Amino acid sequence: MTRQAWSSDRRLTAIGRASLSVPARQALIDKQVVQGRTVLDYGCGRGGDVRALRQLDCRAVGWDPFYQADTKLEPADVVLLTYVLNVIEDPHERRKTLKEAWDLAGTVLVASARLTWEKSKVRGEAFGDGLLTSRQTFQHLFGVSELRTYVEEVTGVRTVAAAPGIVYAFKDDRARLGYLASRIVPDAEWLSSEDTTSAIAAVVDYVERRGRLPRMEEVPQSMGALLGHLRANEVRRLVRDSANASKVEQGGKQTTLNTLLFLAVELFNGRGPFNSLPLSVQLDVRAFFTSYKEACQRSDRLLLKLRDDTYIRGAMHASAVGKLTPTAMYVHQRAVDRLPTVLRLYEHCASIAAGRPQSWTLAKLRHQGRAVSWLDYPDFDADPHPRCQSSYQVDLRTLETSHASYANSENRPLLHRKHEFLAPDDPDVERYKRLTAAEVKAGLYEHPHLIGTENGWESELVRCGRSLRGHRLVRRAEG
Repeated sequence: MTRQAWSSDRRLTAIGRASLSVPARQALIDKQVVQGRTVLDYGCGRGGDVRALRQLDCRAVGWDPFYQADTKLEPADVVLLTYVLNVIEDPHERRKTLKEAWDLAGTVLVASARLTWEKSKVRGEAFGDGLLTSRQTFQHLFGVSELRTYVEEVTGVRTVAAAPGIVYAFKDDRARLGYLASRIVPDAEWLSSEDTTSAIAAVVDYVERRGRLPRMEEVPQSMGALLGHLRANEVRRLVRDSANASKVEQGGKQTTLNTLLFLAVELFNGRGPFNSLPLSVQLDVRAFFTSYKEACQRSDRLLLKLRDDTYIRGAMHASAVGKLTPTAMYVHQRAVDRLPTVLRLYEHCASIAAGRPQSWTLAKLRHQGRAVSWLDYPDFDADPHPRCQSSYQVDLRTLETSHASYANSENRPLLHRKHEFLAPDDPDVERYKRLTAAEVKAGLYEHPHLIGTENGWESELVRCGRSLRGHRLVRRAEG
């Protein structure tokens, strides 16, 4: 394969990194970069990600036409193409670079680019399909859906948006489905075990949470060794005698819903044959459905319900978690998994299409149309009325995205009645309820149109002669 040097002086776009880039960190979080996999940072710039990954005992190398041109290019399990596509001014070379990175990827390509909402940070004149900056560097800012579509066109495979501006393209569809499953069906968290008794207890815990016995391939190797002297029938008997039947039943119901949710999301992103599913999902289908066909039919019906405004509103009214307003439902990140399955599907489809932001606190699901916003309130737990840092929205009908930052705003939106966004059994709910009751009693909510922003809220606190001390409402000091 011949590779031409990049024609423009793109070394000026390379920045020094003291920590991992956002795409590399996301790949670590999503367990795409793990020990045992080789990593190639294609267009690594000054090599900050490579150094940071090596410190984490990852087998990483970097290639760059200016900084690391001597690196021998060899295929790697994971190829990082980090903020490279957006600095190439020649569309043909941009496409060629993406194709070369894809050809080098053995398992997954992690492609990332700067996004259109960063335009205010990039000053320059129109040049080709982007901007020529004052430093004579080039930037093509991608739309979120544009990046995903572009990577799909060049690689020829379905991609998944891991986060805004970060796309995963998998060489094997099983790997893609495994990643989708990891986002929906929780990985088994096995209790630690040191002897046969504790190993049986760990299997019992698994059965109560999953609703079925695990296959030996699902059991951690160390635990399998502790159980190896027992016959399968004996393990089943011990588990049956020890497991709480009601917990097993509830675990089975939850696994059934998770499986339907996964299959619906899979259809949204491209469904494969049964044997392409992760082993754990195959076993869930066999345990809780009469056939794969029946499971798919039920998940297809679930996906169709996502288009029904009346059904969606009904699910929102019936939900035990979340705050319902005339236009949308708001739910805290800690409570999203407690939403009715069709609403979880709603949020998951948006995340697969456009990627959840790395930092978010509330998900906002619109009643009509199909749009999801992820709102970031960094101080939700510490601040009695947390301020909004940013909002990221995707319209599921058009896949158009928008982003708003309030970081530099002097009058940020803020929250009230924090308990309404959480599950009723959240440990913080009672404390938040007490604060809300005190604020209602003090008359602070008499003018709801005023209190949605910092300035309006502060003026109402003054009017009512109150101030906040943590999550306690106190009388304002005179003078």
